[in-house]
Amino acid sequence: MGGERVRAFVPKPLPPTPSLAVDAALREEIDQALLALGRLDSVSSLLPDTALFLYAFVRKEAVLSSQIEGTQSSLSDLLLFEIEEAPGVPFDDVREVSNYVRALEHGVKRVRGNFPISNRLFREVHAELLAQSRGSEKRPGEFRTSQNWIGGARPGVATFVPPPPDKVLECMAELEKFLHDKPERTPVLLKAALAHVQFVTIHPFLDGNGRLGRLLITLLLVSEGVLREPLLYLSLYFKTKRKTYYELLQRVRTDGDWEAWISFFMRGVKETAEGAVSTAQQLAQIFKEDRERIQALGRISGSALRVHYALQQHPIQTITTAKDRTGLTVPTVTAVMKSLETAGIVRELTGKQRGRVFGYDRYLKVLNEGTTTPPRR
Repeated sequence: MGGERVRAFVPKPLPPTPSLAVDAALREEIDQALLALGRLDSVSSLLPDTALFLYAFVRKEAVLSSQIEGTQSSLSDLLLFEIEEAPGVPFDDVREVSNYVRALEHGVKRVRGNFPISNRLFREVHAELLAQSRGSEKRPGEFRTSQNWIGGARPGVATFVPPPPDKVLECMAELEKFLHDKPERTPVLLKAALAHVQFVTIHPFLDGNGRLGRLLITLLLVSEGVLREPLLYLSLYFKTKRKTYYELLQRVRTDGDWEAWISFFMRGVKETAEGAVSTAQQLAQIFKEDRERIQALGRISGSALRVHYALQQHPIQTITTAKDRTGLTVPTVTAVMKSLETAGIVRELTGKQRGRVFGYDRYLKVLNEGTTTPPRR
């Protein structure tokens, strides 16, 4: 390419050959990851309103996964964008994050409708991921027909060069077979670990491969019934251990060291699942405590509880959005927000007298853990 010889990497089909060397220590890590997933699935069924937690988890994942790819959008930016308020970052950044939410929701809906995880589904989800954003000129929903690379100004000095474009369809067809348990059935957590590496190694699209590769993990767990709700996301784990993550991906390619990657992946599943359980329990306790505080407000408590529930659904609200979601009048919502602000439950985010925006303070602090600090508006 460009007058220089370039070596591209074409991965062998899965499962790995020779077979994985799963010793007692690695088996224990896999078992612990499965146990943690089971606890997470149980907690999701015991939550008073699973949709509230799912809303929060999906949006936090969208922010983290997009930040790995370089966007500056925070969770607060996304929530402001969703209520049609100006975010504190460029519009393209927050549009990318919003597209991630839409892509995930599309993928989950499809697999719940018994649509198989397949190349067709990858293309559908990719089209949602890149729609009307910075990647919209990079063939949304279509496998690449040109060479891409990772790191470096050109392929000749790149950190990694994925398969040539004429090998992409063949590689993706082999990956699809593996996902459908051909030539043999693979336990779901191992399948997710192996398939993630294979997908990001093939890098079948011009853009969005990392985000879609992370989505693949969650979609597999839902598709195969390990999780009833898409509540496990590894982006924070990958983000905080980014150097190790990339080193282990490369060791699979250069040395065939799948076992080190699988160990890292299983520790991530366990850590992330346990963190999700803890967060769900923490949020449930916050909601309970704040309901009790609101019930002590006296005459305004009934209206305040309605606004509080709206804030649980969407932790950033304006007077207008809260009015629309509760059916209360503007004066009543205004009075409620003032009482909630005095009680330390909400915080006004703009510092303005007009067009004020209120955030559910403790809720947002929990959700923002692990993300970058939101920019000043």
